[in-house]
Amino acid sequence: MSGLTLSGIRKEFGTFVAVEKIDLQIPNGSFVCLLGPSGCGKTTLLRMIAGLEQPTNGEILIDGSDITGIPTHKRELGMVFQSLALFPHLTVAENISYALRIRGASKSDQAARVNELLEMIHLSGYGDRKVSQLSGGQRQRVAIARALALSPKLFLLDEPLSALDAKLRESMQVELRQLQQKLGITTIVVTHDQREAMTMADIVVVMGEGRIRQAAPPVEIYRNPADKFVADFIGVTNLLPISQNGGVAEFMGTKLEGISLNQAEATLSVRPEDIHLLPAGAGALDGDVAFIRDLGATVETFVDVAGHQLMASCSPRDRLPLNLGEKVGVKFDADASVVLTS
Repeated sequence: MSGLTLSGIRKEFGTFVAVEKIDLQIPNGSFVCLLGPSGCGKTTLLRMIAGLEQPTNGEILIDGSDITGIPTHKRELGMVFQSLALFPHLTVAENISYALRIRGASKSDQAARVNELLEMIHLSGYGDRKVSQLSGGQRQRVAIARALALSPKLFLLDEPLSALDAKLRESMQVELRQLQQKLGITTIVVTHDQREAMTMADIVVVMGEGRIRQAAPPVEIYRNPADKFVADFIGVTNLLPISQNGGVAEFMGTKLEGISLNQAEATLSVRPEDIHLLPAGAGALDGDVAFIRDLGATVETFVDVAGHQLMASCSPRDRLPLNLGEKVGVKFDADASVVLTS
């Protein structure tokens, strides 16, 4: 099978299990984000793919060939570290051509490749500059170009944009994604930034406690989370404890028509944009307005419903004129709700 395959990957550090039961198939040319909170095992998994750590159990295959025991420098991969790890005493061109020089490439081939990559990262003419003369975004581009110099099969990045300010970070997300699409290279990025993962990736791999909780396209992750961990970690959601009443879900004594439930208890996930506020008595539930936050592009309204605080979001033009403490009706569509049994 083509692409990257992880089969039964487990990593122990003494008695601590950092990663366990990882099975994942990544098609060639995909952009994948490993997403999760600190300590979930995402960086350890990336380091095993890179060959910087050896798995305790399991196999890593590229295009069907087992590379588990192959050293990093023979895995045909490029990697960008969080620190970038550029050589401060070398010029931009010397940084980019470093791997080519080590491999014995001729000076003319080095120069041609450097010029090609500088043009690709929009830094033509910067070859003679020192790394210290570059901005944060420019250094990031140089680190990417250096990792791509040998045309690797795999491109691995560990929190590559975390040191950049918010505006530059978003700009670099677009540039990195466009570059990956142009090259068609299989790319794996470790991040804890949900927005980064959701806007860049073909496949988001959500990790928690050393395991994969869900691996799917961003929209699938957002709209159909596999469990409460994924629902709560990805974006913002309302989690409502529900129970069964004649096969229909019930919240705090109120039946939620159209939402089936076949077990005694579960959790209902409803995104804020799928909660609609109506005049009191016009919704499936009633509550009291507890807080209103106007963010410009959206308005967030927090409603207390039987001791549970729900958040609804909408555009300013769809905003219902409300005041703190006012009674309000709450409605949400069954097809916009997800029943979570774990």
